[in-house]
Amino acid sequence: MTLTFRAIAEDAPGPKWAGVFAEYWPSYRRWWRREGAAARPTYLECRAALETHLPEIIPIYDDLCAAAGGGDEAARFLSYWCPPRYLTGCSQAVWPGDEPLLVRNYDYDPEAFDAVILRSAWQGRAVMGLSDGLFGLVDGMNDAGLAVSLTFGGRQAVGEGFGVPIILRYILQTCETAEEAGRVLARVPSHMSYNVTVLDRARRYLTAYLAPDRVTLLTRTPVATNHQERVEWSSHARFTATVERERFLLQRLQLHPETRDRFIAAFLRPPLYSTAFDQGFGTLYTAAYRPAAGKMEVCWPGTQWVFQLDRFEEGTRTIVFPETHHAHGTGPAPAPQTP
Repeated sequence: MTLTFRAIAEDAPGPKWAGVFAEYWPSYRRWWRREGAAARPTYLECRAALETHLPEIIPIYDDLCAAAGGGDEAARFLSYWCPPRYLTGCSQAVWPGDEPLLVRNYDYDPEAFDAVILRSAWQGRAVMGLSDGLFGLVDGMNDAGLAVSLTFGGRQAVGEGFGVPIILRYILQTCETAEEAGRVLARVPSHMSYNVTVLDRARRYLTAYLAPDRVTLLTRTPVATNHQERVEWSSHARFTATVERERFLLQRLQLHPETRDRFIAAFLRPPLYSTAFDQGFGTLYTAAYRPAAGKMEVCWPGTQWVFQLDRFEEGTRTIVFPETHHAHGTGPAPAPQTP
């Protein structure tokens, strides 16, 4: 399997962003309309949700809607309000060394992945990260030295809230510290359960357990896989080996002090690295965020692509992935509903 990643820089929504959105929109639209367009909130409902919860980024939203062509369905999609349900895998951890470092694996369906590393300066805030829907982010970092990433929380509940990628975008557009990000995570509703880890340049960090049916829990844990305080979806936990991956990371943090490079390298090998690409849970990339240095390293076995926020270089990189094997665990796979 091969996948081509694109690195794109555009300070304000313009022809680059619009061109990629137009290319992806047919696939986005099919996913968004999977249960019928009437199953999704109306434009007025989407805008009201943004005005209530994320008002600071409405000017960006309006610019993106215009760049997308001004259509009703694209605007509803870009709001991320009550989208269709979707599942990811993923592992992430804060390194305990002398430099702030957040490392994460993104385990997802390669057919439903932007594969776009986007550097923007919307509203004057420089942000780079891996995009979702070309507005949201699955991980990223801003010019204040705040890094953030997500994992699926391992619960089936779905409720009224935003798709989590726009919550990450909002954090990076409006926050500078882990404490500020925690306040956002505590108040903004998420439509499914996710674990969000944030790390700032002063090495303050937290992990938030988001859920649509209970209050957000802010924790001081440096590790997140695919459950929250306990396993609540046993078949998904077995399939993704969430408990085993969490134990592996905690042991590395607590028992095996190691260099930054060795810590990153651990994410490129089992049990953290997965080749279950045909089941929607293969590791598509490893990202290492270094907030104090303003640097992001996107890694695959045998290669890496390094980005500097203040000297971002565009380009493409085609990655050849290992042969597909079964997922982390041995239990029956859940039915992932992915874009």
